[in-house]
Amino acid sequence: MGQSLAYHPQRIACKSRAMTIEATQSGTQDETGSAEGLGGTIHPAWVRITHWINALAVLMMIGSGWQIYDASPLFEFVFPPAITLGGWLAGGLLWHFAAMWLLVVNGLVYVTLGLATGRFRRKLLPIRPGEVIADARAAFAGRLSHDDLSVYNAVQKLLYLGVILCGVLIVLSGISIWKPVQLQELTMLFGGYDAARYVHFFAMAAITTFIAIHVAMAFLVPKSLRAMVLGR
Repeated sequence: MGQSLAYHPQRIACKSRAMTIEATQSGTQDETGSAEGLGGTIHPAWVRITHWINALAVLMMIGSGWQIYDASPLFEFVFPPAITLGGWLAGGLLWHFAAMWLLVVNGLVYVTLGLATGRFRRKLLPIRPGEVIADARAAFAGRLSHDDLSVYNAVQKLLYLGVILCGVLIVLSGISIWKPVQLQELTMLFGGYDAARYVHFFAMAAITTFIAIHVAMAFLVPKSLRAMVLGR
């Protein structure tokens, strides 16, 4: 009995150390698993800030880009003036360049932090074709779960990675259109000035489609919007 009491404090200390180790491991798992870090934060502050700045910059670029497009259409249609930004070609160009620098600077911050913190690797990789097909089928059947917002399904991974790549493509093609002589190597990489305009247009169309899907999902899963505002 006395021996048991003598060892009791040691057992308590061992148990305390085990609980500390378990809590530390749980915190590490939270950062890479279903709860993004301690406290249940889904989106850290830098993600939320850059997300909303990107949203503003992209909307400005799309609206002003449609105004620029209307001055020299690629296809047999133009965008209604009500959904364009700038009022006329020069105004559209001013808005477009202002939004471009906002998008580039903010995008560099987002991509740099995404790579440096490992968030991109944890959230977007790996992407397996079989999982994309299975999750797409589940989504169309209305059976795709959104219980844990910190874990992206395969379709989300593909779309988010795809829109990042489209963002890079639209900036590079836009710069090649803006400075076709000074950056003629880049312009030729896109197949010339006219081809670069088509690349720019279709990259914009892809981003616009992504935004439409993104907004629709925010309405279908309201807690995802709350998470991007409050972080959890």
